[in-house]
Amino acid sequence: MKDLLKTNCFDTQETMIIVGSCLESMQPEAFKELERISNNIYDVYLEKEHLNMVVTKLIGMVARENIKKLIFATIDKSPHCVQLHYVIKELENAMDLSKIEIINYVAVNNKLVEIPIEVISISKNLSKLKEKYNLV
Repeated sequence: MKDLLKTNCFDTQETMIIVGSCLESMQPEAFKELERISNNIYDVYLEKEHLNMVVTKLIGMVARENIKKLIFATIDKSPHCVQLHYVIKELENAMDLSKIEIINYVAVNNKLVEIPIEVISISKNLSKLKEKYNLV
């Protein structure tokens, strides 16, 4: 596994997996599932690094046009790791991602659970969640 922010922007492959740094130790079987997809795995420690640094780094890497599949995977319920899934919208604001397949997973009970982009989008909008669940 490579540290995303210490990796050269030309060091990319067709499939790129970005994980929260604790995923391998906390959910090892889920991590192994990712390794079966690709060994091109980068970790990010969002308790230390600012999300904007991750976005900027990924813009540089994606702009090289080698990446065909971008996978984000984190521990479920982590307040820091959840930010990693929000990178997608920031990338979309900066560039065209239409040629890249993007998949989001959270690890639960050592298994990967795919999360649709719509769920990620609404998770950022607390007032809409309040309305959806009719909470006071």
